[in-house]
Amino acid sequence: MDGRDQPQAIHSPGLPLDQAQGRTVISDNAVAKVVGVAARGVAGVHALGSGASRSIGAIRDVVGATDLTQGVRVEVGESQVAVDLVLVAIYGYPLQQLADAVRAAVYGAVEGLVGRDVIEVNIEITDVFIPSAEPERQQPRTKLSERLGAPVRPAAPNPSAAPVGHEKGQP
Repeated sequence: MDGRDQPQAIHSPGLPLDQAQGRTVISDNAVAKVVGVAARGVAGVHALGSGASRSIGAIRDVVGATDLTQGVRVEVGESQVAVDLVLVAIYGYPLQQLADAVRAAVYGAVEGLVGRDVIEVNIEITDVFIPSAEPERQQPRTKLSERLGAPVRPAAPNPSAAPVGHEKGQP
């Protein structure tokens, strides 16, 4: 392409080119969501946020109102963004490498989707999730007699029910 196929911007004398067609404002919340989605997409990130915010986030998840900005704080300027992230890592992922991967994902997402330069991404890893240490969901407990191997006493017969395999009126 030689540039002739590109649309030409209409430029009014005296106005900077970026304001000639209007001004774009991108809110902190929009940028924080982009950051949150990018960080959660990195293998080794278990969750974003501190313990208290994750508890509140779990309640929001149940009612279908997931907060994608949990654990994310951004400062959005005219052309730059600074990011602070709080996250929980999954055990087995080297923490510094995980932080570097999250940082790269955030840089890529903000610069690619938001169109602003990222000046810094500060990451605080507050915990490590160990899957085997999490309590498994409790299975229904068996009866004590079954656990001890004692013979199970049959339930009291229901006089209105016919015995299994027999028709009414037959022995």
